[in-house]
Amino acid sequence: MIGLLQRVQSAGVEIAGKSIANIGHGLLVLVGIQQGDTGKEASRLLERLLGYRVFPDSAGKMNLSIRDVSGELLLVPQFTLAADTHTGMRPGFSTAADPADGERLFARLVSLAGQQYERVASGQFGADMQVTLVNDGPVTFWLEVSPGPVSVQR
Repeated sequence: MIGLLQRVQSAGVEIAGKSIANIGHGLLVLVGIQQGDTGKEASRLLERLLGYRVFPDSAGKMNLSIRDVSGELLLVPQFTLAADTHTGMRPGFSTAADPADGERLFARLVSLAGQQYERVASGQFGADMQVTLVNDGPVTFWLEVSPGPVSVQR
């Protein structure tokens, strides 16, 4: 599971001209779900997002998490993050989770986030969304939680 984390002053999501989510100071996270991802990866990614130290402390060092600054969290599904871009001039999506799994895992991530943190908003899986943001810094990090080895039962 991939989280492209951006520290923002504000961010929002619109669908067909209607605002469905807005946040102020906090994190916008574009979420890519890959084949093999499970609820375990969703839990681990959320743990990292809530604890990742990307906000400045009094000395200006990135030493504070979203929890420390009481920031807001906006989760937006973006299957193109799981694209294979290693060769050619067109991305391949064979590494992305199938839509049903992706939707289920994104919903799981949003649900877990809401249970663990009160300031959560989200985009809509499978929708044509327009995402706006004012990047703060800019500060952007790629977090990836890979599934563990798959055990084969014989």
